[in-house]
Amino acid sequence: MDQEARATRQLWVEDEKGRRRMPDPVRTAAVRAVLLTSVTLIQAMVAFFAALSGSWLAFPMLLTSVASTVVATWSVLDVWVTRQVWRQRNGVVSEPSSTARQLRRERRRAEKAGRVPENEPGQVAPELRRPETARLPEAA
Repeated sequence: MDQEARATRQLWVEDEKGRRRMPDPVRTAAVRAVLLTSVTLIQAMVAFFAALSGSWLAFPMLLTSVASTVVATWSVLDVWVTRQVWRQRNGVVSEPSSTARQLRRERRRAEKAGRVPENEPGQVAPELRRPETARLPEAA
């Protein structure tokens, strides 16, 4: 019976409680930043060990690791900027204190306050009717 329970158990089980997946542009920027940072750390280690051993390679590696540090810092900032841009382009966080939600609520209240009294069923309020000029010309 114990083997039957093991045989039916799945190998991979998704955990639903984790974080949400990062958006694609943010994830690609983060992967790029991790790769550049790791290359920078490897260059710094090579420069350090080359300096300890007295190799001629120490000075060129030092220069390239300084340049790589600048590039890696830029890439980390790129992750932050990409994340902020994505958030701004794809809407406001949906919270009760959200400014967009509050403005929408106020607009709805103003629309309800300014509406014409309710019409009979089947009739459309005058402000909601299509203008006569909006109709397409009939084919001859």
